[in-house]
Amino acid sequence: MPLTSPRRSALVDQVITELRKQIASGEWPVGSRIPTEPELVEQLGVARNTVREAVRALAHNGLLDIRQGSGTYVVATSELAGVMQRRFADAAPRHIAELRSTLESSAARLAAERRTERDLAQLDVLLERRDAAWESGDIEAFVEADATLHLAVVAASHNDVMTTLYADLRDVLRDWLRSDVPHGMRPEDYMEHARLVEAIRAGDAEAAGAEAAGYALACHRERIAADGR
Repeated sequence: MPLTSPRRSALVDQVITELRKQIASGEWPVGSRIPTEPELVEQLGVARNTVREAVRALAHNGLLDIRQGSGTYVVATSELAGVMQRRFADAAPRHIAELRSTLESSAARLAAERRTERDLAQLDVLLERRDAAWESGDIEAFVEADATLHLAVVAASHNDVMTTLYADLRDVLRDWLRSDVPHGMRPEDYMEHARLVEAIRAGDAEAAGAEAAGYALACHRERIAADGR
């Protein structure tokens, strides 16, 4: 439905809200190119200048990247995610690993205490998807599947603040994982996550926290070993 408003500034705000929804919902995932300016004009029923101003605002806020001659691409899922991605772009890998370990361990403990049957069913599906992605040898598919599983574990904590924070850090953590995977997708390099899911299912907070904490730090140790070869 066309967006209408008597004031141009309100129209821009409406378009910004609509574009942000497409990004946050995953309709336009990180790395994808959004529809062209003429396509957005047609979809939203607003003037070209309104679309242009909204896109520039989201680019300024770090959600979009306007690439001349190529198009406009999604680079973050929220303003905070964009800020974090820029802020931590040059962070020491060890510090990212420690942050991930701390967040995921706390979330896994809570998930073991609070998970629902729906949470467990979702974790089972995502665990199978992660295993299949590894078997396929597709690095991007595995990175996405792994990140989605870990986010689901955090979401199972039913702590909205922790889940939102982790989701905003997801792009940083995905980039960190992507840089690790090329060191090897051999069977012996695989870190299975079945024990984590089973600990959450059993309500064993200590085991769930220990499993989650170990993954990020183990990845970091493997990276150091690989770089030293």
